[in-house]
Amino acid sequence: MCVGASPSWASDAPAIAAAANIKFALDKIAANFTQDTGQRVRISYGSSGNLVAQIRHGAPFELFLSADDKYIYQLHKLGVTTSDGELYAIGRLALAAPKTSALALDPQLEGLKTMLQQGQLQRFAIANPDHAPYGERAREYLEHLGMWQHIQSHLIFGENVSQAAQFALSGSTDGGIVALSLAMAPQFQAVGHYVALPSDWHTPLNQRMVLTEKAGDTAKLFYDYLQQAKSRAVFTEFGFGLPELTSPGA
Repeated sequence: MCVGASPSWASDAPAIAAAANIKFALDKIAANFTQDTGQRVRISYGSSGNLVAQIRHGAPFELFLSADDKYIYQLHKLGVTTSDGELYAIGRLALAAPKTSALALDPQLEGLKTMLQQGQLQRFAIANPDHAPYGERAREYLEHLGMWQHIQSHLIFGENVSQAAQFALSGSTDGGIVALSLAMAPQFQAVGHYVALPSDWHTPLNQRMVLTEKAGDTAKLFYDYLQQAKSRAVFTEFGFGLPELTSPGA
């Protein structure tokens, strides 16, 4: 596993805030960036809602990669950024479960419905929908299938989607709805399995990034690097869709 940030790295490496769903992809991209440019970045992962709150309260992040473009627009409206940034990926959901779980995986959640109806479902994980976009979309997905009201008493919320994926695949739950990009990671595939869920049953996960007013040269270089073909190939590797780029020369 590549590591995207380390406390041993130079203190002048820019602080980057990133949605938890892109951890494995961004760790790999950050390692490539260091290898290709000799520059380093320090990445803090969390739910997009919590990270944007930190930025609004003065956290020294130079670049923010959100799981939902609405947070980028909020920051721009508040004058924290000089632009509304760039779409860098389109996220997807996955239904995941430990290999030891009795949950049958299918996009229509028929296996989950059966366990729920038969009283076999104990705990089911999603990210907190109040501040985690992947949790919000998981709720929309369950609502679309008429399951939200019935499953609420079984839900366990992760602070972000990475924690929800840990809950879903650790054996402490029967499964969960998490980010496809996390379910595809080798670390999670070793202990669980997953099925990708259709994107047309929830609001799109348009993942947008933006430089803050604190951005220095290295952060700007990394922002450009994220839009290059080598980085976009990594996002594809982890199950993301790719938007068209609008930045000149990207």
